[in-house]
Amino acid sequence: MWILHNRFPQKKGSIADTAKKIAAGDTTSAKPKSNVPTGWESITTGQNKEYTLENAKLRIRIASKGGMIDYAELKNYKTAAQKPLILLDSSSHSGYQLPIGSQTISTEGLYFTPIAQTAGSITMAVKLPNGGQIEQTYFLKNDSDYQVGYKLVLDGMKDVIPNNINYFFLNWRGAILSNEHDSTISKINTTIHYRNVGETPSYLSETKDDQETFKKPTDWVSFKQQFFCQTLISTEKPFEDAELSTELTTGNTYNKKLKAELTLPYGHSQSETYNMQYYFGPLDYHLMRGMHLDLERQIPLGWSFFLIAWVNRFLVIPAFDFLSGFISNYGIIILLIAVLIKIITLPFTYKSYLSSAKMRVLKPELGVSPFGGCLPLLLQFPILISMYRFFPSSIELRQQGFLWAHDLSTYDSIYTLPFSIPAYGNHVSLFCILMTISTIIYTHINNQLSPQQSEFKWLSYIMPIFLLGVFNRYAAGLSLYYFYFNILTFVQQYIFKKAIDEKKLIAQIEENKKKPTATKKSRLQQRLEDLQKQQQARTRR
Repeated sequence: MWILHNRFPQKKGSIADTAKKIAAGDTTSAKPKSNVPTGWESITTGQNKEYTLENAKLRIRIASKGGMIDYAELKNYKTAAQKPLILLDSSSHSGYQLPIGSQTISTEGLYFTPIAQTAGSITMAVKLPNGGQIEQTYFLKNDSDYQVGYKLVLDGMKDVIPNNINYFFLNWRGAILSNEHDSTISKINTTIHYRNVGETPSYLSETKDDQETFKKPTDWVSFKQQFFCQTLISTEKPFEDAELSTELTTGNTYNKKLKAELTLPYGHSQSETYNMQYYFGPLDYHLMRGMHLDLERQIPLGWSFFLIAWVNRFLVIPAFDFLSGFISNYGIIILLIAVLIKIITLPFTYKSYLSSAKMRVLKPELGVSPFGGCLPLLLQFPILISMYRFFPSSIELRQQGFLWAHDLSTYDSIYTLPFSIPAYGNHVSLFCILMTISTIIYTHINNQLSPQQSEFKWLSYIMPIFLLGVFNRYAAGLSLYYFYFNILTFVQQYIFKKAIDEKKLIAQIEENKKKPTATKKSRLQQRLEDLQKQQQARTRR
């Protein structure tokens, strides 16, 4: 249906209270619809033609039917099957819902004609039979950019659109193609992100169907997948409100169906212009941060946990950038990152080992704080979690091979099982197995060094086994990093053991016991003693 015969309602409540949106139509059919008004046949029938704009990184096609982009390809990237990486194809639809007289028309069913075209831009226009013209202009920013400038002009329509209607809609519906090796991981990394004016960007659920309606000015809306996104940005007039929804699809061709219904203001001027831009590109931190729109917030670096995001932004990402400047092998880069982290935490790790050594030689005796080794663990925890967030979302690791792994951003399968094991899967990830074995060995060594004797030590072996199932489907780069980290820890502990003479340590502790010490009481201790004395005094009375 191209045209609805119901009038635009007055705007109130949410978008759900407004007119029905038009369902997607056939983008190639030339057969007239039975409900097309007299005089509209010339712009609602015809042959769909496509016009291409491209630069070194991006290729887009604009369809004459609807005048919108119906194809976007990233030229420098390939799918997991080494086919052209297409972000947007003809299964996606977008168009405007405009109140014309007593009817609502959808631009999806109108045939546009190019009225101006250069190597890097094109303007598509359609003249309405009852007056007014709709123009859509697209232009590539430059030869090395993923941005597409976009301008919508509603010309001479102030007498066509009813005076009591001061808004219209943009319907954007996208079926997100599955371009990655693991469609399951790809699906849970596909959702809608958006930013309301003056607020921190937010997003819909990644793990289930979700929807959200809000009446707030909105800067941009983005259809985000694991490593790429397609974003529509309003550069002048924010979208007034929005209705967003996600729907999980079956099969492996598409990840999800995403929908955005956006409201644009209409001021009844002789000519209304709306300047916007598209971003079809990778989730590249530096590239997106350079646009100053918080688009980089789509990259899951642990933004909700300040310290984790801080580690990724100011330690992990700069280290990767620096090392990748002169090293092309990312397996080696991950090793050097692990070495760097070990060097940074070395003073605290040494203090932890020294504290453990003191506990070990004293055994049941008191005098050494059992919490002396907790600080290094607390410092290393955000780093470990940062790595957990960074590796699966790093565009730098995508399709980068190392040893037997063909892609460090996904799992490294060395064998596919003829069946699936619950909580594990149907493939064997060797880096994950190496990480698990090294973790079990590390746990065993720690248990041997621990001064406490407990029959519950076996519980510490459960976590590595549990992680085997979790990490089996995660990025191989992450398992590789943890494996490196464990190996470096073994080397580090061996050096510490050689460096610390436990006999001298015992002698030093015994000598310290002989020295008189003045213990300074804390305020809490002093207050408790004062309260105790007051209580004793009242008891005596």
